[in-house]
Amino acid sequence: MANKGLIGVQMSTIAPAKMPHFDAYESMAKLTDLGFHCIEISQVPMTPENVQGFRRSIDELGMKVSSNTASVAPMVPGMPGEYLNDPAGYKKIVDDCKALDCDMLRIGMLPMTCMGSYEKAVDFARQAEECALKLKEDDIDLYYHNHHIEFVRYNGEYLLDIIRANAPHMGFELDTHWIHRGGENPVEFIKKYAGSIRLLHLKDYRIGEMQMPEGGLDMTDRASVMKFMGGFKDTVQFAEVGEGSLPIKACIEAGLAGGAEYFLIEQDDAYGRDPFDCLKTSHDNLVKLGFGDWF
Repeated sequence: MANKGLIGVQMSTIAPAKMPHFDAYESMAKLTDLGFHCIEISQVPMTPENVQGFRRSIDELGMKVSSNTASVAPMVPGMPGEYLNDPAGYKKIVDDCKALDCDMLRIGMLPMTCMGSYEKAVDFARQAEECALKLKEDDIDLYYHNHHIEFVRYNGEYLLDIIRANAPHMGFELDTHWIHRGGENPVEFIKKYAGSIRLLHLKDYRIGEMQMPEGGLDMTDRASVMKFMGGFKDTVQFAEVGEGSLPIKACIEAGLAGGAEYFLIEQDDAYGRDPFDCLKTSHDNLVKLGFGDWF
């Protein structure tokens, strides 16, 4: 077992849709200034310009691309993009991996059309298995990233376990926040998947404050009261690593023991903060936890 892994950043945290201006190389330079030297690519269009920017960051900044993102099929029918079940899409995805010295692809989620159906979920897993076997011929490993929806049960089994059983050559990228939100202990669940993980998402979980309306709450105004009460569901937040309630150190240790090599910080929402400031907070907290030499 390796004595340490490499901590990096999931690019969805600073995806173009979340930034006033996105340039792949400039963004990588900002990350290296914060102490990061590893990324996972997601929610970044793989245009020639972006691929070139990432490649330049590898050559000039020492950046490592742990993994790229792909889908077996469209999330919804007709959605444009490159997909593993299409020959042209498959070639583009593999070529991008080769251009960035990347030997892992991860599926972010099963297609929307496969949710809510055991049979369609199994069909997805079998298609993913075919893709995993084909990718291995190109020296690329395929992984599946979980959310909370994979903790729905079919005949007493978690959907995630069903996917695992029907795609034995596909690995798993476990996400600490979503495991917890799915109702499981992330440390114990990571241990359960030992041997199937090279990637682990470090994402903390916190409960935010409910915001009282300015001027107080008028208890005679039923609509205002109901709107305020509806805020209960909005208190669950994606926290900077070390700012939430999850046992991050134990999660990392379980991941390392289970074969994880890359530990990727992801924060889906910065709640008004600059995402780079959030990443600095996560970085500094991980240094305090004793992982300073993992960057």
